[in-house]
Amino acid sequence: MIPMVAKRAVTVLLYVTVLQSVKGFVLHTNDRWIVSESGKRVKLACVNWVSHLDGVVAEGLNQQPLDMISKRIKSMGFNCVRLTWPLFLLTNHSLASLTVRNSFQNLGLLQSINAVQAINPSIIDLPLIKAYQEVVKSLGDNDVMVILDNHVSQPGWCCSNTDGNGFFGDQYFDPDLWIMGLTNMATLFRGVSNVVGMSLRNELRGPKQNVNQWYRYMPKGAEAVHAANPEVLVIISGLNFDTDLSFMKEEAVKLSFNGKLVLELHWYSFSEGKAWASQNANQVCGEVTANVMRRAGFLLGQGFPLFVSEFGLDLRGSDANDNIYLNCFMAFAAQFDLDWALWTLGGSYYIRQGVVGMNEYYGILNSYWSEVRNPSFLQRISAIQIPFQGPGLSEAKPYKVIFHPLTGLCIIRKSLVEALRLGSCSDSDEWEYTDQNTLSIKGTYFCLQAEGEGKQAKIGNICSAPNSRWEMISDSKMHLSAQINNSSGVCLDADTNNIIVTNTCKCLTKDNTCEPASQWFKLVDSTRN
Repeated sequence: MIPMVAKRAVTVLLYVTVLQSVKGFVLHTNDRWIVSESGKRVKLACVNWVSHLDGVVAEGLNQQPLDMISKRIKSMGFNCVRLTWPLFLLTNHSLASLTVRNSFQNLGLLQSINAVQAINPSIIDLPLIKAYQEVVKSLGDNDVMVILDNHVSQPGWCCSNTDGNGFFGDQYFDPDLWIMGLTNMATLFRGVSNVVGMSLRNELRGPKQNVNQWYRYMPKGAEAVHAANPEVLVIISGLNFDTDLSFMKEEAVKLSFNGKLVLELHWYSFSEGKAWASQNANQVCGEVTANVMRRAGFLLGQGFPLFVSEFGLDLRGSDANDNIYLNCFMAFAAQFDLDWALWTLGGSYYIRQGVVGMNEYYGILNSYWSEVRNPSFLQRISAIQIPFQGPGLSEAKPYKVIFHPLTGLCIIRKSLVEALRLGSCSDSDEWEYTDQNTLSIKGTYFCLQAEGEGKQAKIGNICSAPNSRWEMISDSKMHLSAQINNSSGVCLDADTNNIIVTNTCKCLTKDNTCEPASQWFKLVDSTRN
């Protein structure tokens, strides 16, 4: 346990050599988009890397070489890391100067000491703050951007309403010390160009949380970061475990600077308990996405980037609640082309909540950090790692792709005679959804048509009949339905071979047991060439 330090705590920066700049660039905001210095959209497709637990060392260095982990992050298609840190690392000199070896010794982690010494020998005797810098440097050497996330004050697992880290005035959350820590961290990484943003605080929560104090302190933290390092994005979280920014409808955040503010949101299945698996999936998805829009999504329309800095699920694939949630999340993330960060990178921890070597089944890597835990999931999210649209990405005039959240693929055609199927969204035709509810291929007379239940959908040129008019039905607004012979309705579907067919619409209401995901499609705006 690291004690709360006094407000007069000496700065950690006195003995730390600031890292040299690495390849990177400064980001800023343009309306709801994050853009480069040239004004081109930069989509944050990040993964969280935990470094705020008891040992205060980036997880996984007992499993794989640091450079190999950084390279694997890049190879998995992530362009940035949300790297967590505890406040006391930047306000408590004794903690910051503790070596990795000493930190692990204090926790009785003798096996981890031996493993890090063998796998990452240059790290084991570094002070904790220097080890953190080395992780940032390794990511920069591999062209991975970094967002520095102040996750907690007291090192340890997050989060609960009563852990003392939740809100201003809690046991470990002194506002003045917090501002000092933010200033120290921002100063430490000034000029390190792969550090592109700072999240001010993770998941504000607990009985003390209130809007007035939020408006009192969050702007102060933002101003402190910007004053110390004006190049980084300033990322601000809301209330209730970072699920609620609805109060910003009534009052904007007043800051002295422009073009740097990003708002963040967290979205997990467990926020709705077991509703995803126990209630009608269409209705739950519709209700939850409406709530997300009410609590945070509205900010996109107000001209703020919205960064989903945590989403994730049990990647063993056996949790029905998680699986249905992910289908809904994927549709939402694609529709609004959101910036995001997956929770989490690693499949194990040095120690978590007293358990040595605990497995992390939300981790994209396995417990040895050696392989991807769920390759099909990684393939699926690759569709949202690349931007669909945004400033500087006008390769083509705006059109739509027909996105299938269950697979992360889009409807494609290879010819007029071959079956429509699911494939890479980069290979999609340019679709147009007309006022007459037809799905037409732009610049042609061809449109999508239903032939009947259990039959393959096709491309035809008679586009005025009911079987060519597709309505978005169900509470999820993801069933595309057409009429056959002016009577029975069918829904677009994908069979087990990814061939596009039409079948009886399923799970529209009430039924709590069926799974509609094969029939969920989202029309997504794109300007990809």
